[in-house]
Amino acid sequence: MKLVTTLIPLLPLFGFVVTLLLGKRFFGRRAHILSCLVVTAAWALSMYVFWHVFTHQKEPLHITLFTWVASGSLHVTWGYLVDTLTAVMLLIVGTIGMLVHYYSIGYMKGDEGYYRFFAYLNLFMFAMFVLVLADSYLLMFLGWEGVGLCSYLLISFWFRKQSASQAGKKAFLVNRVGDFGFTLGMLLIFLTVGTLQFTGVFAAAGAGKIGSGTMTWICLLLFAGAVGKSAQFPLHVWLPDAMEGPTPVSALIHAATMVNAGVYMVARSYPLFLHSHAAMLVVMGIGTFTAIYAALIALTQNDIKRVIAYSTISSLGFMFMALGAGAWAAGIFYLLVHGFFKGLLFLASGSVIHAMSGEQDMRRMGGLRKKIPLTFWTMLAGAVAMAGIIPLSGFWAKDEIIGGAFSGGYYVVWAVGIVTAFITAIYMFRLIFLTFWGDNRATPEVQQHIHESPAVMTAPLVILAVPAAVLGMIVGLPPESGWIHRFLQPVFFSVESEKFSWVGTGGLLMLVSLAVVLVGVYIAYVMYVRRRELPATVAGRVPWAYQASFHKFYMDEFYEAAVIRRTIGLASWLWTFVDVKIIDGAVNGLAWLWEHFALLIRPLQTGRVQNYALAIFGGMLVLVIVIRWVWGA
Repeated sequence: MKLVTTLIPLLPLFGFVVTLLLGKRFFGRRAHILSCLVVTAAWALSMYVFWHVFTHQKEPLHITLFTWVASGSLHVTWGYLVDTLTAVMLLIVGTIGMLVHYYSIGYMKGDEGYYRFFAYLNLFMFAMFVLVLADSYLLMFLGWEGVGLCSYLLISFWFRKQSASQAGKKAFLVNRVGDFGFTLGMLLIFLTVGTLQFTGVFAAAGAGKIGSGTMTWICLLLFAGAVGKSAQFPLHVWLPDAMEGPTPVSALIHAATMVNAGVYMVARSYPLFLHSHAAMLVVMGIGTFTAIYAALIALTQNDIKRVIAYSTISSLGFMFMALGAGAWAAGIFYLLVHGFFKGLLFLASGSVIHAMSGEQDMRRMGGLRKKIPLTFWTMLAGAVAMAGIIPLSGFWAKDEIIGGAFSGGYYVVWAVGIVTAFITAIYMFRLIFLTFWGDNRATPEVQQHIHESPAVMTAPLVILAVPAAVLGMIVGLPPESGWIHRFLQPVFFSVESEKFSWVGTGGLLMLVSLAVVLVGVYIAYVMYVRRRELPATVAGRVPWAYQASFHKFYMDEFYEAAVIRRTIGLASWLWTFVDVKIIDGAVNGLAWLWEHFALLIRPLQTGRVQNYALAIFGGMLVLVIVIRWVWGA
């Protein structure tokens, strides 16, 4: 088991090094072979670990490879923790990552950076595997920063395109804000407990060795890192711009890997958050607000990938809502199924873009369901799952979260969750109807080239459509006590939930949620199929609301005015006053002083021997007088 677990991150790292160094020269257009091979092997080993945990392992397995950091009282090993939560994450990361690699063979065909793209994908997988396997906060942070680096490399992959390079920098810088909080949280943990190993930190928390105030600060600082990585308000602004990267990158980052890292970190830190009710409320509040905030923005976006990107932000809000409300297993349940149907949606959108010769604006699409039927049916499955319609996966997970908020007494959170589910149904089926219904609105040249994507791209869609449809029923039934809850019980050991009753409150809440979603689908149908003039009419009657949603509630403009310009202004002032006037002024002033001193003594340098002899004689005379005066005294 030790060898198997060790090889999971090691194989993608090997693929990265070889592909980056030798891919262009020796592999050329076959640079994907080694990358896909090592990721497939890592996926197979991940499935073995999952099966082993599922069938045999009852207690967490700790694997120590070597001492990584030994400095004073800080001792951190390079070690892995394998438990049920790790197994679920390996299942998601390994499966989605592998499918994205194969999908990229068709999507990135002919790109001049083909080998470099697959090398970056391998490095991303290495960092993500390290993150989910780590047995300490410091090793987790290494993987955390690794996926941040890879996101920058992949989002700005087409770096000659200014919008892509700027999006990469934006993602990198915004994530640094959250990562600073994560760093401070680790420092506070070490100062309080004296270790960064999960076992030592969680044992200290359980023994009451961490004060309540300190615990709250630790949790809030860790959550700050999660807010950045998982794109929660107010650090969400990087994720929609990440759509500038290739579509496989969008699927990899937004489906099951990087953005879920924040949710996983909070879930892994469950023994800490369990002791801070204030931190739990903050997590729930931020998640709830982000869920409805992102959903309202998604209503008016026209770029097909941006709609799905904002749906990701909203879904992550639901996950944090669940964690903050104490529905830990429900949050991970949604993370699991979300990875599959969101990966499906992004890859299907890539297939649509491929068919439309690179067009991403849904206003220039339409009528595609007959021209690319396989993409249509698989994307429809993803949209139904995302909207939360029975019996697909999203329904069971999202209903548990909303029901958990109600049963926990958080009625406002429940109401916001219901409204968000309603809005989600509208914008997801707006996407479906604008893309696949009606007449095609593309240019005649584009319409001539509309075609179904190659099998290497559509096969991952079909594979992902299966868990998007049935996984929720398999692992989530019966609600509140399905397999996923029993499987995660060793991790979330003290979580107790009400027994679900089909004819009680649980069943009633489920019907309300389903009814609201179906009404949302019907409204989308009326507005975008039956009466297509309605959206413009509604926007005209409430232009302020439409403009606010369309411009993303002006958050980018706010950051531009309040943060970016102020920072540039401060930097300019520091340059002008401190650098130019003080630092440069001191250096230049010293030079000026020496220059004028040199000018003052310059007349002494006449070049005449007589003058120098006279000066020597005068000096000697002064020395004789001084010595005589001193001795005479």
